Amino acid sequence: MRPEPCAVLFDLDDTLYPHRRFVLSGFAAVAIHVERFWGVGAGEAFAVLTRAYRSVRGRELQALARRFDLPAWLVPQLVEVIRAHEPRLNLPRRSVRALQTLREGWRIGVVTNGPPDIQARKVRAMGLEPLVDAVVYAHATGRGLGKPDRAPFVDAARRLGVRVAQAVFVGDDPVADIGGAQQAGMFAVRLRRGGRQMWEAACAADAVIESLDEVPSVAMALIDGRRAYVV
Repeated sequence: MRPEPCAVLFDLDDTLYPHRRFVLSGFAAVAIHVERFWGVGAGEAFAVLTRAYRSVRGRELQALARRFDLPAWLVPQLVEVIRAHEPRLNLPRRSVRALQTLREGWRIGVVTNGPPDIQARKVRAMGLEPLVDAVVYAHATGRGLGKPDRAPFVDAARRLGVRVAQAVFVGDDPVADIGGAQQAGMFAVRLRRGGRQMWEAACAADAVIESLDEVPSVAMALIDGRRAYVV
């Protein structure tokens, strides 16, 4: 008898690639826009945005408007420039390597939060779809609540043809990824990212890893019931 099929599922932003790269891609699109329509040098605009990202994160567009005396009403338009732009992204080599290794014996999925149209453009830009068996846009699933609601996890398992108990979810967010996956009945593996140590106590992941290179062996250990990596 063939063994029961198993799956590994991944979060997208800050798991399969650094979300900062999408932010910088959006800043580049904004810089081109203000050069074209407002006469602000694209290089100068991009520099202001990246500096603001380090110092006043979440207020970068306002900082740009102040620096070049642009009208405040322009900021919502620039938000739409970021939302609608075609991002320039590459899937990191480590992510490609992990997915290719898992291809040998696992079904692979992605479950991602965020506006589905934006997330779909990220997936296309990175050429991710040929490397996985299913991509689930969490806010387009079930009641549209997104992770940590259990619906997108359950839907991903259904699409992959596996039981939730035979699935391992890998993500960086203790609530949306770890809590959501466990609530759905999956094993949950947290990818530790810099600056997230404050969340350690709140994270009851089945395993914690430092690199996606660890995913194949950790996933196998969890599915097989070997808890060498369990926290």
